[in-house]
Parts: sequence; C-alpha cells; structure tokens
Amino acid sequence: MYDSMKYDSKRYDPRQHLIVALDVSSADAAQKIVAAVGDSALTYKVGMQLFTAEGPRVVRDLVSSGRRVFLDLKYHDIPTTVAAATREAAELGAGMITVHAAGGGKMLRAAVDAARNVNPALMVLGVTVLTSLEDQDLDKIGIRARVVDQVLRLGALALSSGCQGVVASALEASELRSGLGEDFLIVTPGVRPAGKDHGDQSRVVTPSEAIAAGASYIVVGRPITAAANPGSEARAILEQMSLAVSA
Repeated sequence: MYDSMKYDSKRYDPRQHLIVALDVSSADAAQKIVAAVGDSALTYKVGMQLFTAEGPRVVRDLVSSGRRVFLDLKYHDIPTTVAAATREAAELGAGMITVHAAGGGKMLRAAVDAARNVNPALMVLGVTVLTSLEDQDLDKIGIRARVVDQVLRLGALALSSGCQGVVASALEASELRSGLGEDFLIVTPGVRPAGKDHGDQSRVVTPSEAIAAGASYIVVGRPITAAANPGSEARAILEQMSLAVSA
C-alpha cells in the first residue's frame, strides 16, 4: 500500500510510482496504449472521459489483465451517495479512488468506511485543489486563501477523516510532507517532462521534480499516451524518476 518516501535508491522501482492516465474515449484506444507501454507501467488511471464512454467494464478488464487501476472520478456528493459509489468501485477491483476533500469530513469518512467494509486495500484519496487552478482562480470562487494554504487545509481534513492520501500538485508536496508527515500518499497530476506542452495545467513540474518534492505517485497522460512511441516515453520518465531518488 504505502511506500515510505525515504527511498532506498538500490531497491527503488519507479514503475511502482508511475500512473499512466488513459484519457481517451474508447476501450480500444486504452488497450492500445496499455499494450504499447508494456511493462513500463503497472498502474493506469481511468478518469471521467473513459469511464463515461465505456463504463465499469474497462476497469474490470484492466484488473483482470493484472494492471492496477486508479479510478479518478472525484466523487463529490452527499455522504450516502459517495459511500454507495465507493462500494461499487471497491467491487470493481479499483486500487485507488478519488473524492473531493471539499465535500467535507462526513463525506470523506463515509467513503473510507465503505471502502473498508468491501476492500480494506482500496486507497481513498482526497482531492485538494485541481492543478488547473491558481491563486486568482480560488479568489473568483470565493476562497480567500492561497492555493498552498487551501491544499494544506484540505489535506489535513482528508487525513483526519481516514483517507490514505491526497491528490495535489508536486508544488505543494514538500509543504504537505512538512506539515502533515510522511505516512500518507501524495498523488501528483500535472506532471510534464521538461520541454513538453503544459496543456490546460497551471501548476506543473517535471517527473524528477515531483519525486524529489515527496510525491508517492506521479500521473502522466498525454506526454506518454500521445507519443509516437508510448513505451519509449514511459521509459524515459522512469529514468528521470530514478535519477531523482539517487541524487
């Protein structure tokens, strides 16, 4: 489950810490990416696009093929509804799911309890602040706080509510570690190799920067999935991750 951030560079396997985002619109496209990446990744993200297009079967197929699934649907609803959805995700065999920490402690605890009752190994992660948002964006929606302060506030709430980790930019990872300790997961989207287009992400770091900052897992989508050779791109990212640990 949790891998200590005090990595032993001789035993570190970056494949255990890379999540490839299958942000595509069909199971066929997803399967082609998985085949192209090969054994360079063990965990795949199924998000709203693919899940909406193909439904739960795509999760079952990935799990049955031996892959781990990060089901990133960002549940945010009343506690009863989120608990019911979490139970279904646990039954599907997902390894990690996301819930919006802004949904509050009751909702977070409902998700954690539901996961524990069906599959105690399922990791419930509290989403803090989306990596597309900056300080001025929070101000426009009425949150009078810097991004980093909001991340720390929601991270503390998620952990006190029983979540095993959080989703946050690696730009906040070091402060999360300093403020909340080592024994929880930090999953970081918004990761781009140096020189790659940032797309719609605002708070972006490189793979090596994310690992060095204390990320447990990095989520990489388009730089791998849109590459001419996804397997080669994944291996290049794994090498950057390993260098960060050995530095």
